[in-house]
Amino acid sequence: MNETSGAPAVVVENLVRSFEGETVRAVDGVDLTVASGEFVAITGSSGSGKSTLLHLIAALDRPTSGTIRVFGEDLRGRHDLDEYRRREIGLVFQLHNLLPHLDARENVEIAMFGTGMTRSARQARAQQLLTSVQLDGRERREPPRLSGGERQRVAIARALANEPRLLLADEPTGNLDSGSAAQVLGLFDQLRSEHGVTVVMVTHDPAVAATADRVVHMHDGRVVDEPAATGA
Repeated sequence: MNETSGAPAVVVENLVRSFEGETVRAVDGVDLTVASGEFVAITGSSGSGKSTLLHLIAALDRPTSGTIRVFGEDLRGRHDLDEYRRREIGLVFQLHNLLPHLDARENVEIAMFGTGMTRSARQARAQQLLTSVQLDGRERREPPRLSGGERQRVAIARALANEPRLLLADEPTGNLDSGSAAQVLGLFDQLRSEHGVTVVMVTHDPAVAATADRVVHMHDGRVVDEPAATGA
């Protein structure tokens, strides 16, 4: 695993997210710091709050109270959250959310719309990313003609289209066989070692979590322990 340095990528302090008339706390006073370049896995049973925490960091949801700082900036002070998601973070989900009528290259290109890049620049960038995730020769295939692992690699390429410093992944290997899952996790490690990307991943799988530098375990909306890194 590569070493981390510099200012933290993510700092979460006393974070709360309540639902159902403020009586149920999906996230209950969480404190978490993720170093720049670190790979952190968040684990826990269904309903433990791990995906809610990830969505809060992604600004897909707003906290009830508490603070989230990403690369030193408090998200409470940002009003351009679409731009934050487009420029500063990459999102990968268990369901890849690719557009089935577009081919792999077009699915990656669409993330660059509205950035001011020319069409030829978007195409070149998309091709470069697909090559980096070992999809040469499959760039003109639509998602239904790709395997599950290939579709997830397209989704990762799309998440990296705008060169984010932080990659947030919610159960990215949940629908994959062991071989495809290993490829995706290997790609995460490559991104960190070559580009310094910080990775925060939610997973229910202990074997997948064990590939991270650090494992954070959640239960009933709280961080209950942080086991020592097990290595990959």
